[in-house]
This record gives sequence, structure tokens and C-alpha cells, in this order.
Amino acid sequence: MLIALLEVGILEVKYMKMKLCALLSAIGLCAGTLSGCGGKTPAAADTSAAAKSSVGELADVELAEGAYDDAPLAKNTQNQESGSRGDAVKDGMEPVSADALKDGVYEVRVDSSSGMFRVTECELTVQDGAMSAVMTMSGTGYLKLYMGTGAEAEQASEADFIPFVENADGEHTFRVPVEALDKEINCSAFSRKKETWYDRVLVFCSGSLPAEAFADGEAATAKSLKLEDGSYTVAVRLEGGSGRASVETPAALRIEDGKAFAVITWGSSNYDYMKVDGEKLDLINTGGNSSFEIPVRVFDRKMPVIADTIAMSEPHEVEYTLVFDSTTIKKAE
Repeated sequence: MLIALLEVGILEVKYMKMKLCALLSAIGLCAGTLSGCGGKTPAAADTSAAAKSSVGELADVELAEGAYDDAPLAKNTQNQESGSRGDAVKDGMEPVSADALKDGVYEVRVDSSSGMFRVTECELTVQDGAMSAVMTMSGTGYLKLYMGTGAEAEQASEADFIPFVENADGEHTFRVPVEALDKEINCSAFSRKKETWYDRVLVFCSGSLPAEAFADGEAATAKSLKLEDGSYTVAVRLEGGSGRASVETPAALRIEDGKAFAVITWGSSNYDYMKVDGEKLDLINTGGNSSFEIPVRVFDRKMPVIADTIAMSEPHEVEYTLVFDSTTIKKAE
């Protein structure tokens, strides 16, 4: 009787393994990593850099590069392991070229399509109609970059690769060309551990630049829009985080002495403070969903903010961007 039960158990295990292998084979991913798969890559298997990026790196969770920005989920669903976020252009954001900016060096926010490729700091240089950026990474998991897809990197020469430079703090930095801000830029990263290329999509956010960085007439501010002191409403769009957070729109907008302030009310009561340009802002209400009044230094461009969530076991700061649409500004009733 015992032997019969053991035989049944073994058969069940084999059956489950066969089902798993069949599933992996169907999507072209079974490459002999399971002992029951036959040890060969199926003819239809996708062994491209994109396929490796979507699955291989998920199995290689290097916390040094994966301190996920998106605490509410296991990983940032906005920053998937492979593929483009697609929001910069789809949401009507126009690319910003170097000609629209004044020459100078600015801190700039970089959004990545992957939580495994997190840029902690970035310095943008604008000079003579061209832009470049030095990105400081959250870890040391990548050895070189290529400004293109992983498939293109596999065919490129070593001279086309961008090696890391270690800064005084032992962090990996990369100097990359920037075609435009608010535009999706393909970038592939070579993993130290896996020794393979992973596809990334980067967006350098113009909304993180100071208003004075823009050439005359390029940045929409309360002054450039000639808004008189008073109360208004404005449509606001939230991006970032897990994709599950929301804010009320339109938002209340206050203009005072040529400066704009907006009331951001979240879709939950789980936020205890926000940060804008390094300034910590406290709640303005004591009940209901979390509300904050924040400065609005630019309209129509992505403005980086941080919100601290207390929805988990420990508080966690989450990076978002807000876009205030100047075409929707109306006098409050």
C-alpha cells in the first residue's frame, strides 16, 4: 500500500513538471533549465535579449539594483522588467530638445522601465545644442550600457559601449547622450552576474528642471500664464508608483504673488507627508483622504514629487510625477 502511494506521488510530480515544461515551451522559454525539459531549446524558443530581459532577470533579483521604488507591490508595475512605459508620448507630452533649454548643468529626474535599473541621481549638461547626463545607479549590478536595444547591443562593437565609472562613494555612474527630454530612449544594460544584455527604456523628465533652465517662453508658470491672484481649479495627472494610486482632479489651485499652489488629495488616507524640491510638506487635513498643499512651479510638464505611505509595516517614500494642465485652469466658482 505504501509503495503504491509513493508511486502515485511520483507520477503526480512528473505530471506537474510536464505541465510546467509544456507551458514554458509554449512561450518559448524552456531551455533545459528543468531536468524534465529534454535539455534542448525548442526550435520556436525566443532567446533574444528581450526574452531574457522579461524572464531571466526576474529570476535574478539582485537587491543591490532592485531596491524597488514601488513599495505597495513586490516590484514596480510601472517599471516592468522589459518594455516601454509608453506614457511620455501617449499622454501628449512633447519631447524637449536641447534648443529649448539654456546651456548649463541641472539635476534631472530619470524614469526607468525597470525597478532593477534605478537611477538615484542624474546631472544633465546642456551645451551647444546637445545634452548628456551622468547617471548614478542604486547598485553595481551593471558593467556597461548601450544606447539601443539588447539585440542591437549583441551586434555592436566594444567601442559603442559605455563603461561604468566609479565615483568617490564607490557608486557606478554612466555618462550617456540624451536625445531629448520627455521622450522614451532605448538603453540596454549588461548584467555583471548574468553576463547578458537587458532592455531598458529611460525618460529624462523636463518637469524636474528649474523654470530658469528653459529658454524664454518654454516653461509655463503662473507668471508666464499671467494668472492673477485668486482661486482656480486645474486638471492634474498622476504618474509613477505602482499605478494603483490616484489623486483627485481637478485640484484646487491658489495663486498668490505670482506663485501657484495646488491642493493634492490622494485616493486614500495612507500618506503622512509629501516632498517637493526637497521641502517636506505636512497634511492639511485631519480626517478623510490625505491632502497636501504643494507649490506648482511648472505647468504642462512632469513635476517630480515624493509621497510617504504608511500603508505597509514600515513607512516608505514613493516617487511620483504630477502634470498640471494649464489649458484646464478655470476660476473657482
